[in-house]
Parts: sequence; structure tokens; C-alpha cells
Amino acid sequence: MIDFKQKLEEKDRIDGIYEQEENGLEMPKKSKKQKRITAYITALIVIAIILSGRVIMSSQDASSWLPGSSFFNKLRHLVPSADKGLQGEDEDRVNILLLGIGGEGHDGAYLTDTIMLASIKPSTKQVSLISIPRDLSAPINGGNWRKVNNINAYAEMAEPGSGGPKTMEAFSQLLEIPIHYYVRVDFQGFIDIVDELGGIEVNVENTLDDYSYPILGQEDNPDYYARFEHLHIDSGWQKMDGSLALKYARSRHAYGPEGSDFARARRQQLIMEAVKKKLLSRQTLMNPIMIGRLLNDFGRSVSTNLDVWEMLRLWDLVKDIDRSQIINRVLSDAPDGLLVSSTGIDGAYILIPASGNFSQIRSLVRDIFGSAPAWSGSEEKTEKAKIIIQNGTWINGLAAKMSDQLDSSEFEIIKTENASTRDYNHSIVYDLSYGKMDEALNALKKSSGATQAYDSPAWLKSYQSGNSSDPDFILILGTDANQAD
Repeated sequence: MIDFKQKLEEKDRIDGIYEQEENGLEMPKKSKKQKRITAYITALIVIAIILSGRVIMSSQDASSWLPGSSFFNKLRHLVPSADKGLQGEDEDRVNILLLGIGGEGHDGAYLTDTIMLASIKPSTKQVSLISIPRDLSAPINGGNWRKVNNINAYAEMAEPGSGGPKTMEAFSQLLEIPIHYYVRVDFQGFIDIVDELGGIEVNVENTLDDYSYPILGQEDNPDYYARFEHLHIDSGWQKMDGSLALKYARSRHAYGPEGSDFARARRQQLIMEAVKKKLLSRQTLMNPIMIGRLLNDFGRSVSTNLDVWEMLRLWDLVKDIDRSQIINRVLSDAPDGLLVSSTGIDGAYILIPASGNFSQIRSLVRDIFGSAPAWSGSEEKTEKAKIIIQNGTWINGLAAKMSDQLDSSEFEIIKTENASTRDYNHSIVYDLSYGKMDEALNALKKSSGATQAYDSPAWLKSYQSGNSSDPDFILILGTDANQAD
């Protein structure tokens, strides 16, 4: 075991190396140990940026391991931690939520522009990357349905610094898998890192033309057309600075094949590969001044719950993985996708599960490597589903009629009543179990012909007291229910 005093002396010596370089003095030759430490430190940046694609963040967590005393104090603990495993290693799957936010100076600074679930299977050295669209609407933490891109923002407003952990917790519940870590990066951090590297080389597969790329700071320009720029990038090898690389990764409205979510995810993968190549190049690894600046950029822009020793362990798991071992999936509303486009109660564009619930998406996430142990954190209820049936029409006796039709072995009708408004043409059902009774929900929709509602009107709160007597579903009957026999 390395002596702590020896480690601190090494820290002082390395600090002196940085000071000499800054003052233009001759650099002493680095030992093999120092070179190894340098390479490992650089790998920390690879983990946060390369795996996530173009991430973001403004955090105080990362600042505790910037170059300086606290960083090297943490390095002292790497030796006793060397034999530890990451969370999830015992189950052969380590899950990391990768988040990208605009950061200060951007419209909606804390809204997550990019959400990606990265999973590592240590036994096979495989990695899966599942891109989750920001417009996905979901029940958050057992509460109201809303777009997943604002989870981080709501948490930050309530308690600064809580966005990352709260978002990780919400997706863990939604997808019904344990998510062990998160990494969040902001746009400016990504730009600074790419620029510090001297730019990156990207093989652009298709010429990209996006006539609606938003211009920072012009979001509210009275001249609507002045809010956007024409982003044009030719196919072939292109040298990109940080700003262009970010635009290439973020573009959403390109013409032709580059306008899809699949293409966007593919572009992010190309950016990731290019940054990884540049970070691990000899010119980067052998440049301690550049590494020091990269670490400063990393500390200003990245927030994560990964400790330093965990990053080193993570690097050890992924350093030899190539593209053929990476599984890429994009949740989208493509013809064969698991989502469909819809409109929220406020008229906003949203994406919702095509199946009406998250069962298919959860299966995809759970079985992304072919087989994986089920999560024990949330299980389907086995008791009968409790239902309130409301008559949303002026047809007398419609709720009572539906009550008689429903299978009493599956459903417990706790009340029939009139809806607050009586102008429903189509029957709808609200899922107040928030995905915990998918089988019952599907049976109810099949029996009643109702479609699932994905908004959260204020009146729903009156049925959510937190007691065991609360309904699992509220079925509102429309005039179509009178025609279905």
C-alpha cells in the first residue's frame, strides 16, 4: 500500500510541475507513474463526455476533484478502493443516466435537451445507449404526467443542486430498473472542451441542411425569422470547433434523412467517437497543461455522483470497447417505434407510449442485452383494480350499465357518478396507479373501449389522498360507450 505521506509529497511535486510550465521553465521528465496518472485523469473526461455525446452541466460536485489539494487528497483513497466494484457490477449491469442541459445563458437553462441511458454489461464488455426524447410525457415520481425534459428544471427550482439525483430517481422508477449513476453536462462545457482539444475531425455521413437552427439569445426576437440560422454542413471529413460540433449533434429540423431522431442519435455517436479519439491521442495525453485546462472545464460544466475511484473503475471496464460492442436504440414515433405523437392538455407537442403504457419500453430497457434480472423495486399489484366510473354524457344509466359489464373478478367498482362536464364523445381512462397495474389497465381499455388520457387536470388531485381507498383508475364514459355492446 502506498504511504499517504509519499502520496502528498508526489502531489506537491506535480503541483510544482504545473507552476514551472506556466512560468515557461523547463519541465522535468515525468515518471512512468505520473504518466499513468495523467492518462487515467484524462479518462475521467472521456467517461463523462464520450459516453453521453454532448452533455452538460453546472455543478459543485465535480469541483471537489479539480487539480489541487482536494483532488489529490481523493487520489489517496484510490488504493484502498481499488478492489471495490461499481454499483450494479454484482448484477452484471451498471446503469448511468446521461443528461445534457443548456446551462446559464440559454433559454430554459435547466431543461434537459438530451437524455440517454447508458448501460454496461461487464461480463461481455457490451454497452447499450438508449436515447430518450425530451418530449416524452410520463408520470413522474407517481405524480402528474409531464414532459421528462423538465424533471431536472423543477428539481433545481425547488432545491439547487438536486436536479441530477432527482432525475436519476425519476427515471429509475419510470423504467423500473436501478439507475446507479448520472452525469450532467452543459452546452458551454462541451464547447470549451472541444475547443481546448483544438477541434475534432468528424466524418459527416450526409450533407446536413437545417434552416431552423435556433440562435442563442434570439429566442424572443420580434422578427421571428431572425431567431434561426441556416446550418449547412457538407458530407465528408470536416474539422469542427466546439460550437459547430454542438450544432451538428443538436440539429432537429434538418431536411432529408438527417431530420429523424435516429439520424440525430447517429450524429451524436459520431461526435462521441471523434472526441474520444482526440482525448486519447498522444498529443493530448502528453500535454499536462492541456489536461489541466480540460479538468478545469470539466469541473465547471459537469455534475455527477461518480466518485474518482468509481470513474477509474468505469474507465477500466469500457476502455477496450469498440463500436461493434455498442447497442444503440432510439425511442421515437417512427413507424416501428414504441412512441406516438400526441398533444398535451396545454396543446403542446408530446410523445406517449404507443401501447398506452410503459410495458414495452420497460421490456426493451430491461432486456437490451438479451436477458437481464428484473428489478425488484416496483412490482405489479395483484389485487383487484379499484375503479370510479363517471358518466360524461347525458345518457341516463350509462355508468351503471358499464359497472355491470366489467368483470367483477378483475375490477372493484368503488363508485359511479356523473363527470363534472357531460360533453364527452369518446371514453377515456386515467391511470392513477401510474403504470403499476398495466394488465388491469389493458383489460379495462379492452372492455370499455376507452383510450388512455395522458394529461393531468387539476380535479384529479381530489382522488389522490394517499389512502388505500384511492382509485387506481377513473373511467369517464363518452357517447361511444352507449354504442359498444
